[in-house]
Amino acid sequence: MDAAFFPVHQDLMLSALAPSRHAGATRGDGEASTTADMETSPLQRLRTPVWLYDIDHGRILWANPAALGLWCSDTLEELCQRDMAREMSPTISQRLRQLQQDFRLHDRSSTELWTLYPRGTPRTVDIVCTGWRLPDGRMGMLCEAVGESMTDAVTLRSAEAMVHTPAMVTLYSVRGRALYRNPAARATVDHPEAGARSRVLDRRELRQLIEQLRRNGQARSTVQVSTSLGPRWHDISVRLCRDPVEGRQVFLVSEIDITELKQAEARAHWLAMRDTLTGLPNRSFVSRDFQQRLDGLHASGGEAALIFIDLDRFKAVNDSLGHDIGDRLLVEIAQRLYATLETDDLVARLGGDEFLVLVSDRDGDIERRTRQLVRRLQAELGRTVVIGRLQMQVTPSMGICRFPRDGHDIEALMRNADLALYRAKAQGNGVGWFTPELVRQARDRVQLEQDLRIAVERHQFEVHYQPRLHVGSGRLLGAEALVRWRHPRRGLVQPDVFIGLSEENGLIRAIGAMVLEKAARQQVLWQAQGRTLRISVNLSPRQFSDPALVDTIARIVRDTGCDPQQIELEITESVMLGQDDSTTLAIRQLAAMGFRLAIDDFGTGYSNLAYLQRCPISTLKIDRSFIAGERGVSPLALLVLTMCRMLGIETVAEGVETEAQLDWLRAQDCDEYQGHLCSPALPADQFERRMLELAGPAG
Repeated sequence: MDAAFFPVHQDLMLSALAPSRHAGATRGDGEASTTADMETSPLQRLRTPVWLYDIDHGRILWANPAALGLWCSDTLEELCQRDMAREMSPTISQRLRQLQQDFRLHDRSSTELWTLYPRGTPRTVDIVCTGWRLPDGRMGMLCEAVGESMTDAVTLRSAEAMVHTPAMVTLYSVRGRALYRNPAARATVDHPEAGARSRVLDRRELRQLIEQLRRNGQARSTVQVSTSLGPRWHDISVRLCRDPVEGRQVFLVSEIDITELKQAEARAHWLAMRDTLTGLPNRSFVSRDFQQRLDGLHASGGEAALIFIDLDRFKAVNDSLGHDIGDRLLVEIAQRLYATLETDDLVARLGGDEFLVLVSDRDGDIERRTRQLVRRLQAELGRTVVIGRLQMQVTPSMGICRFPRDGHDIEALMRNADLALYRAKAQGNGVGWFTPELVRQARDRVQLEQDLRIAVERHQFEVHYQPRLHVGSGRLLGAEALVRWRHPRRGLVQPDVFIGLSEENGLIRAIGAMVLEKAARQQVLWQAQGRTLRISVNLSPRQFSDPALVDTIARIVRDTGCDPQQIELEITESVMLGQDDSTTLAIRQLAAMGFRLAIDDFGTGYSNLAYLQRCPISTLKIDRSFIAGERGVSPLALLVLTMCRMLGIETVAEGVETEAQLDWLRAQDCDEYQGHLCSPALPADQFERRMLELAGPAG
């Protein structure tokens, strides 16, 4: 059986079958009625089609002769064998379950407009449906076809659509009593008489709907409603209209369930506020929730501290051990960070190895609480991290500022905490507190960067040369080319002022190429004067990230006509440790062009002897800290010198300042040295006048 039906009304009715129904509900002997009783019932003689339907099993249990004719069946046995549920639509099945539930709740009949399909032929009839208790106690349905409907095609199809639509349609009286619900709406309430006032969960939103309705005659809103499945999100539209039965003003309410959409939006919003690697809140969360916390503290007169956390030398971990290990390290640090904080503290990952913590005032002494937390964070984050067979230890640097003293919004506080972090890293003490002086320094830094860009455009850089001498004989062997900035107002600016900044903003590529070209031209000039001097030039790690590095150096060789064999390129250990295929290729290409390669400041980084054999290294430069320490020459210098002799690598000691240091280097067979004992770095003309005599006779 497939049936399209439309409830015409839900008033209590007393049909002609009502006595039979009540009589069959409970017999005097306490037994439930059976279909056998109906064989001898006056129902058999009715010309109105009547049949008993088993809702649970989808079969007709009994039918009078008139019903057999309606269903186009010759015998009752044949009709009872038909599986009515097999071709029944889900909507009709749902509606029958609703009727069954209503029958259980109260003694009520329902008049429905059904379209039956006996033998595939549609027949539209008005049917009175009444609950009937079956012998086994289940609730069945007695159906009486009171007459074939003369409804036109448009009305019939609109009724069909109302039954099958997933939209929930309800007609309410002005007092909120449900006058009609289509099957989709009926499925969302536990009781057929559930009213409108208990539908919308938020009373404020209900009042707003009613107010819209009064002003405009219609209203629409997305609200959370109470349903038989629990709270759901519905898009509700309400219109004023008239009841076609009584003519009174009523409310027509249509609802669309958008719970899944709301949940998807909530999930997407949650993901948008989370860091995908660590699961911590992200920068978007900071902009919203951190600011909301600050607004609440401002209203209550509270204080807070913002802690900007950065992991020291984290880039070296990524470069030497790989990004997978770096990511696992970040996850571990994030878990420790979260576990160390109090429940009312906020934490987020900004990106990379940067984290942010907002500490709220709890006991009136925000500075004391922040210092206690900082000590705990240093201890927890500084503990050894074990990843597989690796054991690592990282230390955090922290920049701290206070609210509202150092800023009133999260963006200003983040800037100031970042300034404090920058000072902590520069001073190497791990923790920096914001002071207004840092703002002035930041402005000076911005001005310096602007001036530095102008200096690149106007070629304001000079190259000075520091002599490199043979340790044993004192003979001049070469020079290291060192850049200086001739600032129009500040005069000569030393590289420690601007090299770090130029590394950060990428200007080091242009500056490095400029220094190499000047040094190459100087090598050609001295060679023409009969002075064979090897000039060493520093290459920044940032330059190796430039895919055009080798082409740039090749162009300089062509343009200047220099001898690459008389130029030594100094690279840092970080370049060697972080080398990928492109870096390795660039190093080998430079060596193939004839350049000598030296490792600068050896021993100050993650020293790894493997790259000394893997790459064509000709020279190691021993850092000045091993030569000019407070306790004399470091034993590490002896270790490096011994290793280089075994590997056949030349050694150059930097920062030699005393004769005692030089005597020690001479005793250890160090090859070369440079430092203030001989001369500081000098402009080319002064180098020629004061130092060329150390090279001996020309040639």
